[in-house]
Amino acid sequence: MNRLLAPIILMLMSLPARADSTGNDLSHWVTSLMSSKELSRWVYKTTSSFSELSLELTVTIIVLLGLTIITSLGFGYIQGRKRKYKEENQGEAAVRKQLITYCQKSTAHLLNNVTLEYKDGTTQIDHILITQNGIIVIETKHYSGWLFANEKQKQWTQVIFKWKNKFQSPIFQNRKHVQAVQQLLDFIPKEQIQSLVVFTGDAEFKTEVPRGVIELNQLIPYVDSIRFGSLSDNRVQFCVGRLECQRLEITAITDVEHQEYLERKFGVVD
Repeated sequence: MNRLLAPIILMLMSLPARADSTGNDLSHWVTSLMSSKELSRWVYKTTSSFSELSLELTVTIIVLLGLTIITSLGFGYIQGRKRKYKEENQGEAAVRKQLITYCQKSTAHLLNNVTLEYKDGTTQIDHILITQNGIIVIETKHYSGWLFANEKQKQWTQVIFKWKNKFQSPIFQNRKHVQAVQQLLDFIPKEQIQSLVVFTGDAEFKTEVPRGVIELNQLIPYVDSIRFGSLSDNRVQFCVGRLECQRLEITAITDVEHQEYLERKFGVVD
C-alpha cells in the first residue's frame, strides 16, 4: 500500500503551488506531467500495486485520486483568476489616479470601467479620456517579467524564469473598444478617437515596444502631446453625456454577461 500511496501523495503536494495560477499554466503543467518519464515510472509501479489490491479498493483509490486532482485544479484556477483580477485592478487604479489629477488641472474628462453594447455582445473599457485635443481609449495591463510582443501578432508572450504565458495582444483587444466608442460617438471623426495601451508593474519588453504602447510614467507626457483634432468644450461635454447615457450599469451581472460573451466568441476569458 505504501508503494502506491507515496507517489500519489508527492504528486498531490505539488498541485496547490502549480494550480495557483492561470488555466494556461495548469495545462502546461499537466502536459509536461503526462509526457514525463517520472509519470511513466509511477504508472508502472501503480499498476503493479493495483494488482495486489482488491477491485473495490482499487476503484475507490482511483475515484478519490481523480476527485482530488479535479478539486485542486479548480481551486487553483479560481485563486489564479482572483489574483489576476486584483493585479489588473491595481494597474487600473494607478492609471486612474494619474488621470484624475490631470483632469483636475485641465478641461479633460475621464470615464472608468465603461461597458458598452457592441455588435452581438458587450465590451468593457478600462478608461476613456476625453480632451479638447482628442479622445483616448485606454487599455491597462499590469504585468511582471519579460514581455515579447509585436503589434501585428494577436498573441504576446510573458516569461518569468522558465514559465511562459501567452496572452491576447492588448492592441487587438483595445481595437474593439475603440470601434465601439467610434460607433457611439459617430459625430466625431474616427481619427480623433485612438487607442492607447498602458503597462503598469515591473514588466520589461525584450522586443521593440509596439506603437501605441507606453509605460505608466509616460502617460501624462503622452496625453499632453496628443493632437488628434480639435474639440470645443461643448463637444467634449456632449461626448461625455452620450457615453454616460449609453454605458451599462456596473453590476456583477453585467460582468458575468461580458465574460460569457468572451468565452462564447473567443473561447477565453480576458
